[in-house]
Amino acid sequence: MMSDKKSDKKSDKKLKVLLIIDQCNPEGASVPLVGYKFYQAISKLVDATLVTHERNQASLSRIKEHSNIIYIGESDLTKKYFPLVYNLTMKGKNNWPLANVLGYPVYAEFDRRVYEAFKEPIKRGDYDVVHALTPIQPRYPFKIVKACDRTPVTIGPVNGGVPFPPGFQEIARQEFAYLNFFRAIGRALLPDYAATYKKADKILAGSTYTLNLVKDMFAIPDSRIELFYENGIASSFLTETKKVSKGSRINLLFVGRLVPYKCADILIEAISRLEPNLKEKVCLTIVGDGQERNSLETQVRELNLGEKVKFAGWVGQEETVEYYRQADIFCFPSIREFGGAVVMEAMACGLPCIVPNNGGIGEYVTEETGFRIEPNSREYLTQEFANKIKILIEDDELRERMSAKSIEKAKEFEWDRKGAKIVEIYHKTIEAKKLALSK
Repeated sequence: MMSDKKSDKKSDKKLKVLLIIDQCNPEGASVPLVGYKFYQAISKLVDATLVTHERNQASLSRIKEHSNIIYIGESDLTKKYFPLVYNLTMKGKNNWPLANVLGYPVYAEFDRRVYEAFKEPIKRGDYDVVHALTPIQPRYPFKIVKACDRTPVTIGPVNGGVPFPPGFQEIARQEFAYLNFFRAIGRALLPDYAATYKKADKILAGSTYTLNLVKDMFAIPDSRIELFYENGIASSFLTETKKVSKGSRINLLFVGRLVPYKCADILIEAISRLEPNLKEKVCLTIVGDGQERNSLETQVRELNLGEKVKFAGWVGQEETVEYYRQADIFCFPSIREFGGAVVMEAMACGLPCIVPNNGGIGEYVTEETGFRIEPNSREYLTQEFANKIKILIEDDELRERMSAKSIEKAKEFEWDRKGAKIVEIYHKTIEAKKLALSK
């Protein structure tokens, strides 16, 4: 009996987890916010030590319930170098391929300092699991993997590498896709890059495309990699039921940065193609800002849609929730979306979604929750958006069914659920590691 009690006590003990999240900021957006949400959800269930960049300290320190956070500083040279890279690549048009290349020395310094600080504690067995979450794009290595001979290491969710559809090469050029050859060079030259994926005990991939990319590149067996979307839903977004509009007005919604590949212009063009009686019923609200706003506003004027399209600009997350709740249909024609958190948010608020079938957003949306359109060409995508909007305007019952199914589907992505699933993965990875070491 005593041995059984000891066993039960041991099984109830929280896992000690080292979370390496260089971009982890509750006041950030995109990857830093995703990193924080993972930390917040996981730390509720395990004894977590967070390792992050000192750049996040001011924001994290304002949340009193968080403790056991190690901040990694940077050298004086890096403090001068980082703003130069940012100004060169992120002012005006965002040049992400160049930013990832020039930004590598900043990340490499963080990666090296984490390894130097934690290699001995890991080798001593101070942690049950090491989990490196960011960067999300599978471009950079995690040197800490070298210290994890006996401690299981999880990486990801990693996501990225999704190509532009063949019919959108002009947009690809505007997004500097011709610089993506740096990816292959980096994979060949970056130290520890191949070892990161070949040695990791569990790799989480944020999209089917990235999963297959990593599997093929490093000959990863199915047992060491699985699909796990990086984005999640805050409970504040989830709606139990949505009252479906059945009157004369249908509100369409777009949320996102106004940059070329998000293709808000395609949505505006699609609305202009609606039959006059349908066009009378719709109103589109565009939430977001960016380099394309002036040209989009010009397009609206030229198509005489001034009363049909409203620009809300950039708003905070709480206000964005209200836009979702006031909308009837979510239209998001982005042709190259890795994560696409806005689609999850729209589904959580009960909106049927119309999206291109490319990247992560084509996986979130099902036939029951909306429409996925093959991005065969600009003309095809535009016309199909118009066709799907027409179907949803005219069929109240279909909107109602899709609304209910969207809410049901979105619950799978709630952050606490994702945190619990991650901890399940930790336990399975620990057992697999023990078995491998015993052979």
